[in-house]
Amino acid sequence: MVHLEFQDLLPIMARKLGGDGLINELCKGYRMLMDGDKGVITIDSLKKNSALMGLQDFSEEELKNMIREGDMDGDGALDQIEFCILMFRLSPDLLDVAQDLLHKAEQQNTVHHK
Repeated sequence: MVHLEFQDLLPIMARKLGGDGLINELCKGYRMLMDGDKGVITIDSLKKNSALMGLQDFSEEELKNMIREGDMDGDGALDQIEFCILMFRLSPDLLDVAQDLLHKAEQQNTVHHK
């Protein structure tokens, strides 16, 4: 059985869904993990909702490290932009997929303008 890490799934999702689809899925993931009252992902909301994203095996310290790694403004939580940036940083192969999608979009744009 092949074991895929969460970050391994992002390039697969990007290839399958395209750029807009991937952003929509990241937004859905963010909403699933965020604290509904605060509108951000906190350590408590991440612990509470982590199983929804397949993160149930992560220790509390690993979840705290995820928050720390993505928390660019130092408020101890992740807003939507910080979450998306973190997901891209955790998945270096995603940049290659993004470049491929951009190249395809440019090619389609060139064909439509001829």
